[in-house]
Amino acid sequence: MARMLVGSIDLSKLDKTKVVTTDKNGKPFENGAKYLNVVVWLNDENDQYGNIASIQESISKEEREGGAKATYIGNLKDLQTQSSNQVTSTNSKPQSQGSGIKYEDSDLPF
Repeated sequence: MARMLVGSIDLSKLDKTKVVTTDKNGKPFENGAKYLNVVVWLNDENDQYGNIASIQESISKEEREGGAKATYIGNLKDLQTQSSNQVTSTNSKPQSQGSGIKYEDSDLPF
């Protein structure tokens, strides 16, 4: 079953030198795209904030062997679990108008 994960990335922690602007042949992407390679770690259990995954900047094998540590840049929650928890809390006690998280459709193509 597909799951939607939601979260955030702390842009101030990004190492701008790791932003990829060229393809594997060294040519700039035609559309001017910029990418950051990341690693997503799925936790065995939710952390104290309900996060099920964390996001780190990807580091090279040479950097790992040199003792470098990947930079933690964000985390993710399971939207379905988060939504069902909101329904439970809504049914168990009244909430004031405007409270809670709302997710709206967007124009994104995915």
